[in-house]
Amino acid sequence: MKIIRIGSGAGYSGDRIEPALQLAEHGRLDYLVFECLAERTIALAQQARRADPSTGYDPLLPERMQTVLRACVERGVRVITNMGAANPQAAVRETVRIARSLGLEGIRVAAVTGDDVTQIVRNADLPLVETQGRVQDVAERMISANAYLGAGPIVEALQGGADVVITGRVGDPSMFLAPMIHEFNWAWDDWNRLGRGTLVGHLLECAGQITGGYFADPGYKDVPDLAGLGFPLAEVAETGEAVITKVEGSGGQVTLATCKEQILYEVHDPANYLQPDVIADFSNVRLRNDGPDRVAISGGAGRVHTDTLKVSIGYHDSYIGEGQMSYAGPGALARAQLALHIVEARLKLIGLKSTDLRFDLIGLNSVNRAPLIHHEPEPRELRIRVAGRTRSLREAMRIGNEVETLYTNGPAGGGGAWKFAREVIAVVSTLIDRQQVRPVVSYEVA
Repeated sequence: MKIIRIGSGAGYSGDRIEPALQLAEHGRLDYLVFECLAERTIALAQQARRADPSTGYDPLLPERMQTVLRACVERGVRVITNMGAANPQAAVRETVRIARSLGLEGIRVAAVTGDDVTQIVRNADLPLVETQGRVQDVAERMISANAYLGAGPIVEALQGGADVVITGRVGDPSMFLAPMIHEFNWAWDDWNRLGRGTLVGHLLECAGQITGGYFADPGYKDVPDLAGLGFPLAEVAETGEAVITKVEGSGGQVTLATCKEQILYEVHDPANYLQPDVIADFSNVRLRNDGPDRVAISGGAGRVHTDTLKVSIGYHDSYIGEGQMSYAGPGALARAQLALHIVEARLKLIGLKSTDLRFDLIGLNSVNRAPLIHHEPEPRELRIRVAGRTRSLREAMRIGNEVETLYTNGPAGGGGAWKFAREVIAVVSTLIDRQQVRPVVSYEVA
């Protein structure tokens, strides 16, 4: 039975790079996939593109391509990634430039576009999903609207001979599903195989999570060599069944427990996992040990996809201002509490126009809001944090400024002041008729 090997080179935009090179050099891969596009990332990329039309792709794309491209080309590993973000065509040009600088001539690089549906959505009266309201509520503040494409245009690019495929917004599992469809010639209505392939993609998409990262909990779920954590790969059969493993000797572990946690990660209903290509059903998935750091996966299924595609809309929401300062030693708690009281009073005195103000003691109540129990020892060090939303950047800056003034106008022993103010880009979602979304594949050759 034919088997292909697909590696996960990244689980988010800022992920480590060396595990991807390890996969390219030692994973005996057919495909290396970089999943780097979170919901908010593409809105930020659209802003960058507006400031400079030659940008808008993932800022780590040049370093990643510089690191892995030669190893992939020499071993026949094809690369698939959504690092194109808001500008896949510019990302393709940059990749071609890097390939030429490395002397890798003849590399065929494909751009998948068509996910940008900003104008379609801006002019439509569509309801928001997951939140109340309609698209028109945020239309004037909209920065981007990108539909989740499926595996189709990636398969087209692979069939067109692409060595590297760079997309914008695509369903995360679809990037892994595409090479399975291409290699095994699966039919687009073979729902069970598409469901199983989507399961494999979901298991791989977060990279180091399934090899023990994010899973680790000392003394309860110990994981070896997290500093040298290896990223996962899947050995996928024509049936859609797979084995999840990693490069031998790399850090971390692949176990029944790490795989089970990843199956449930960000899945609201395991029997109805909505993706652009299929409604996947994980409810009858079976896992078994297949040796050290090897877990066999079988039993996934699927049903016909929905008539709509999800669209992530990025919009300007507000500004946030923040300030922090540390207190340590005897009386640290009392001094930190006094500092917060001072800042709270000062923000009222200066007439700050803000919402969602928070006054936190990091190390005491910034996450767990329960009060200190009387018999608990006082912490030896604390860091105050004051943050709030505003309608202007100038107003947001006043929050951190007031915290900073505690250096000379607050209780003794404050240090390590830090402040910042920034724009808040929020994300809402809607659904669009999939017939309105028309992906396009284009090519450049190094």
